[in-house]
Amino acid sequence: MNKKLLLTLAVAMMITVTGCSNVTSKVGSMAVEKENTAEAGVEAGTVKVVHDLGETEVPKNPKKVVVLDFGALDAMDALGLEVAGLPMSGAVPNYLSKYADEATYVNVGSLKEVDLEAIYALEPDMIISGGRLADYYDSLSEIAPTILLSVNSADYMNTFKTAMTYLGEIYDKQDEVAAKLEEIEGQVEAIKEKAAKKNANALIALANGDSFSVYGKGSRFGIIHGDFGIAPVDEAIEVSTHGQNASFEYIVEQNPDYLFIIDRTAATSKTGEGSAPQLFDNELIRSTDAYKNGRIVYLNPIVWYSAGGGFTSTQMMLDEINNALDIE
Repeated sequence: MNKKLLLTLAVAMMITVTGCSNVTSKVGSMAVEKENTAEAGVEAGTVKVVHDLGETEVPKNPKKVVVLDFGALDAMDALGLEVAGLPMSGAVPNYLSKYADEATYVNVGSLKEVDLEAIYALEPDMIISGGRLADYYDSLSEIAPTILLSVNSADYMNTFKTAMTYLGEIYDKQDEVAAKLEEIEGQVEAIKEKAAKKNANALIALANGDSFSVYGKGSRFGIIHGDFGIAPVDEAIEVSTHGQNASFEYIVEQNPDYLFIIDRTAATSKTGEGSAPQLFDNELIRSTDAYKNGRIVYLNPIVWYSAGGGFTSTQMMLDEINNALDIE
């Protein structure tokens, strides 16, 4: 009996003794099992993915995949790829509602806190993590090859293209991915041209309950300024994950041509209900040019806040901004 098999049996016996709650022992056992089948993985082919959390060799055409990022789930859906588990403990985007079915898919936690036990039990061939789960990366990597395909908001289109190209390589769908990217890039250029002709500026606000923060160039919603070419009304907005705290008086002072609003409460609520329309319905906002010209635009909250980086979500972003630029 070879040493690897003995080690596998020993770990398996230890798991039986310690019980199912010992995730660390389980992960160690799975790592040994995967070592024993490494040669089969090489024969099937692998792809090296370079991402923000490291470099990972993943098998080509993995059969069982856990997806912990809604942008990646969106992309998998658009390419007709199978998913075994995803985060369902929070709000799943309504356009991906078919995945919120625990009879078909395994609930593995939320976008911020995953259930390692449930993921281990699935024995996935690959895990696609999310940007909010960096602290889980090492633990997830012990279960299966783990990659990050989230976009960098400060450079949305370039990182989006890189992530989708990797996905195409992993699943041998390079031509389909290239065609989708070409179509999206053409629309981005058209929006840039429209924005240049419009010569308008904008302010982006994220509403959260009874307060809000603002975002500018290089921020998590910076695609509006960087890739779509709409000038920020304020070049000095602090670049921060949570934005720069602001007041209604600030908005009046800046007086943007467009006010784009994302309702975080609606994005994170399973009911989709938010408070932004009530929050921004006041005399100060009604005194702005954006209000007078009908250019206060409520963007799809879950797409912009939770699901960016997919083919469908990126198209929805394009459509919303393109339609906004048509407002005279």
